Amino acid sequence: MSMDERIFENADERIEKYRMEDVTIQITDRAENPVADAEIEVKQTKHAFLFGCNIFMLGRYNEDAKNSRYEELFSDLLNYATLPFYWGGFEPEPGKKNYDRLDWMAKRCKDLNITTKGHPLVWHEVVPKWVPTDLTLLEARLRNRVKEIVQHYKGLINKWDVINEATVSARADNPVGKWVKKYRDDVCVGLTLDWAYAANPDATLLVNDFNISPAYEKQLESLKNMEKPFNTIGIQSHMHSRLWDFSKAWEVCETYKRYDVPLHFTELTVLSGHMKTDSDWHKRHDDWPTTPEGEEKQLDYVQKLYRLLFSHPAMEAITWWDFPDGCWQGAPAGLVRADLTPKPIYHRLKEMIKGEWWTHKNGKTDENGQYKMRGFCGDYEISVMDKEESFTLIKGENCWKIHI
Repeated sequence: MSMDERIFENADERIEKYRMEDVTIQITDRAENPVADAEIEVKQTKHAFLFGCNIFMLGRYNEDAKNSRYEELFSDLLNYATLPFYWGGFEPEPGKKNYDRLDWMAKRCKDLNITTKGHPLVWHEVVPKWVPTDLTLLEARLRNRVKEIVQHYKGLINKWDVINEATVSARADNPVGKWVKKYRDDVCVGLTLDWAYAANPDATLLVNDFNISPAYEKQLESLKNMEKPFNTIGIQSHMHSRLWDFSKAWEVCETYKRYDVPLHFTELTVLSGHMKTDSDWHKRHDDWPTTPEGEEKQLDYVQKLYRLLFSHPAMEAITWWDFPDGCWQGAPAGLVRADLTPKPIYHRLKEMIKGEWWTHKNGKTDENGQYKMRGFCGDYEISVMDKEESFTLIKGENCWKIHI
């Protein structure tokens, strides 16, 4: 049996073990007497696991119908969205910050019951030309930016890619790259985490990188030793030139789980068109189409990869990149085509996320007024004798009580 076969052999058992939990629903009358034979319906409304994508095209189409279709397709499948806080786009001129756009996006996601994450607060790319070259002044600007944004969105956006790809930042010939080069990546990452934590101690703070190498492990070890407040590890994989072996994906999860914090695949790309060479894929291509053959290959690979990642106990989120074709680098990387028609992988993921991995049950309470079940962790609505209640199923002991 190959390594890939061994990984998938027990995937469904791992999913049942790590993603589901038992619950007892106790129905009583006003006098606290158990109500037997009560008809009950239990409907899941949201996963605890974060199935996401960047949502950069939210409200960006020129036609209302397309904007509505984008929202509908996104929210029907996904419960997690990454919002853009790239410095150059958010603050193209000193002090002129794009809060209006991001406020609207965050609030719209809340209306759609989508959890949000901001990305990225500090990065050596998309650096405004106006930023100071004096590194002391630059650090003050970065500190103010991180604290102000995290504080502004406290309660609305509580997850942040605080710093992005810091293991390679020193290569960049700009003030942010020079700042990291002078003070070391682990020191700079630690500072940014401290700033974000000071602004919102309850936030989920991610360190995020594509450089899945000993350099990243060294940085994380240093952050642990310095007791810096990162509580999630972000992993990127843009498969524009080659696909990861499934054994590699599993090995990455196993490697980074040792830091005892949840893992997120923060940027995941699998194409439905032809792949580029290593030297060419990162360039913008305006004629890079999806193909029927490519969509079938994308379908076959991605459904397996999602099953693998969902089955790993350390994994907490998967963020696809991008939702429609033709966005970053013009790549045919979407779950839907550029015209917003769903690809086969969209339909298959919906069958998995909202079908195979979704709980909807009907039954009756027993003689003790109890209904026992096992379901996927997440949010639920329960209907019993014309009464409705909402609960959240979490790992651990669960007993939900309803008085009718």
